[in-house]
Amino acid sequence: MLKHLIIKNYALIRHLEMEPSGNLNVITGETGAGKSIMLGALGLLMGNRADTKVLWDEQEKCVTEGTFQIKPYNLKSFFKSEDLDYDDQTVIRREISPGGKSRAFINDTPVTLDVLRRLGNVLMDVHSQHETLQLGDRNFQLRLVDAYAGNEKLVAEYREAWLQYTDAKKELETLQQQAASLRQEADFINFQLDELTKAAFEPGEQEKLESELKIMEHAEDIKTRFNAILDLLSRSDYAAQQALTEARNQLQAVAGYSATYEALAARLQSNILELQDILNEIERAEATVEFDPERAEAAKDRIDLLYRLLKKHRINSIDELLALQEEFQQKANLTANLDDELKKAKTDFDKKNTTLLALAGKLSRSRTKVFDSLCKEIARLLHEVGIPQASLRIEHAAIAPSAQGADSIDLLFSANKGIAPRPLGDVASGGEFSRLMFCIKYIMAEKTEMPTLVLDEIDSGISGEIAIKLGKLMKAMAAKHQVITISHLPQIAAKADTHYYVYKDNSSKKTVSAIKLLTKQERIEEIAKMIGGEKPSKVAVENARELLTN
Repeated sequence: MLKHLIIKNYALIRHLEMEPSGNLNVITGETGAGKSIMLGALGLLMGNRADTKVLWDEQEKCVTEGTFQIKPYNLKSFFKSEDLDYDDQTVIRREISPGGKSRAFINDTPVTLDVLRRLGNVLMDVHSQHETLQLGDRNFQLRLVDAYAGNEKLVAEYREAWLQYTDAKKELETLQQQAASLRQEADFINFQLDELTKAAFEPGEQEKLESELKIMEHAEDIKTRFNAILDLLSRSDYAAQQALTEARNQLQAVAGYSATYEALAARLQSNILELQDILNEIERAEATVEFDPERAEAAKDRIDLLYRLLKKHRINSIDELLALQEEFQQKANLTANLDDELKKAKTDFDKKNTTLLALAGKLSRSRTKVFDSLCKEIARLLHEVGIPQASLRIEHAAIAPSAQGADSIDLLFSANKGIAPRPLGDVASGGEFSRLMFCIKYIMAEKTEMPTLVLDEIDSGISGEIAIKLGKLMKAMAAKHQVITISHLPQIAAKADTHYYVYKDNSSKKTVSAIKLLTKQERIEEIAKMIGGEKPSKVAVENARELLTN
């Protein structure tokens, strides 16, 4: 519901503000005063295109801002998907700079025109004599039928089944494509897997093999140097180990004279023990070093195999090779289990398809059951609003299930006696279309939560008793849904919960459009003028009072 509207610097509007009621709002005024200009400004909030020609003052930007109560529309998921801050009181703003740049905002967050358009179309339905595309949209016609039939729960069940069906279908098709590809690759994959499995490389094996091979290739030099070290440190007459031991003994002889001497002796003893540990390690290492031609050849072959596999698969390490082996193993497992996986996916798809078809049939039966009564109800309403010979028929065809069900429908209409109903694009004048759309939305408003309905002079071409009936229908609709209508009929204006008057202000150098909320007495005067002209008679004034009391 639109709570507050601000329009600045748009066409003839310098600054306009209004706070429409939640029910029936009627806007009247002199011709050319700017009533329909307001629709253009509202269109900006719905993502319509605009240019600098709309600027009242070409040096300032145009701003249109609407504050909406959006709680009834269940839009939290939309706001979340678009990464927008949600608030029950949401502000939509559109700005057009003098340079022609257009910007859109939802709760002060910049958005694209597409996002603004999708939200705006949920919150407002601006309808004029010339807007017929929605009425010809078969998905809109299905929504009408579902609203009339009370199919909300059934439609929700069907849509959930449709999502599950499409997911199952996608999974089956993906698996079938994988199966076809894997079957073609099966021999190649198994060959590659067998080669890597037989190679049986382990993490860290490359470094171990390369180190082992280096040691064997330099075994003689390593043993020679190890023995030289042992001779220097422990085996010769002047070995370091013996010298250190003698030095320690000398220190221990004087250690009792000073704590410092005692500490030095202890440190020297620690070095002797460390040296002995090093010597033991060298002896063990020296004993294990030997050149084994067979082992060296095996290590070379192993490294060559590794390098060949790395080069073949264009990777750089054993870890990558092992990851590739695991990938081949998974593909081989999938290929081996392919029939079971396909059977399982096919069973799931068939189950989802059966559920979908059952719900599609149920939904279709519920829809077709109300075709006649819906057409009669629309025809009855059209009779009330001045199209007494109206007839309607819904043409139905069963189709393959889609997101909307398994039905294709076409609403056929005739405004004249003896003329068979035909598709909406081929028949009906602008005024007839407007009243037809109004009657359809009147029916939908009884069943669903509707956006703010903005009507642009859909009462053109009617008067008298028909105008009174149209006003009563608007009033009834507005009891549940906000309606804003631009009208030139006193019968409509008299039904308003809130009555706005648009007029031209010529007090400054440049004409501007202004709007005012009329008091009860001002309403009487305005309606009297609508009946009897600029200077209404007493009879016109009394007629205005009578219209307001009925």
